[in-house]
Amino acid sequence: MSGDKRPKVIVIAGPTASGKTALAVALAISLSGEIVNADSMQVYRGMDIGTAKPTYEERRGIPHHLLDVVNPDEDFNAAIYRRMALPIVNEICSTGKTCLVVGGTGLYIRGLIGGLMDSPPSDPELRERLRMECEIHGTAKLHEKLESLDPERAESIHPNDGVRIIRAIEINYLSDLRSSDLMKRHGFREMSLNALKLCLHVDREDLYGRINERSEKMADKGLIEETRDLLKQGYSPDLNSMKAIGYRHMIRYLQGEWSLEETIIRLKRDTRRYAKRQLTWFKTEPGIIWVDPNDLDMIVEKIHLFLSEST
Repeated sequence: MSGDKRPKVIVIAGPTASGKTALAVALAISLSGEIVNADSMQVYRGMDIGTAKPTYEERRGIPHHLLDVVNPDEDFNAAIYRRMALPIVNEICSTGKTCLVVGGTGLYIRGLIGGLMDSPPSDPELRERLRMECEIHGTAKLHEKLESLDPERAESIHPNDGVRIIRAIEINYLSDLRSSDLMKRHGFREMSLNALKLCLHVDREDLYGRINERSEKMADKGLIEETRDLLKQGYSPDLNSMKAIGYRHMIRYLQGEWSLEETIIRLKRDTRRYAKRQLTWFKTEPGIIWVDPNDLDMIVEKIHLFLSEST
């Protein structure tokens, strides 16, 4: 676009365990960059092992933004993320450094770059009614209701994701429009940033092997103790953050419902399923360029070309 003055950002996206952190740090060192987190779970304080949050050693002195910004019982969503991330991105770019937006939460990345749709505000009474329905009958039953109202949106939401299921049904009731129709109408076209969107391609068998290995290491590195500590601090298992992969599994183990062996098996399975949903999201994302995370020279070349393009 001629005369385009939007800040340029490099997006490093991909499924869990695909190597985003290591690649982003290597790129930041090579390109004099800073990293802006785009993982919806790494924003929470005290949730380090289960979110695969990069350690200080793994960060290798590279500034990382939007890690540890809220407590597990505080609200956080795509709108809050965008409001916090945009000034940071602008500041990084204004200093002449390379801004790398890194994570696997597709909605956060899409919203940051293209804006968020204008949807009706929440209705507390309706939300509470849906929440109670979810509690009594289960998320799977509520997901069936969403399927009847908006099959397309239901397809993109996991049957266990009660928060997004409730919000999608709420939008339908409050606006007489389907959530999927609102998303199409908005189109995420408020392009505040000029982005090169790179998504890591890892062979499926290799990716699943990494996920299985990471799941076992999380337990060895202290995920059980981390979850127990969060519960001792008073964070309820019903919190959205505590229902995340890893934490909800360890809660079931700590409550004596599952053996450790069964917990790890379920953790591996559910993480693989999550990675599959992430891949499905990014495959439908316009403008995505798939890259091999091991081909650092090619990736750097693409980034240099993008940054040097006249606007």
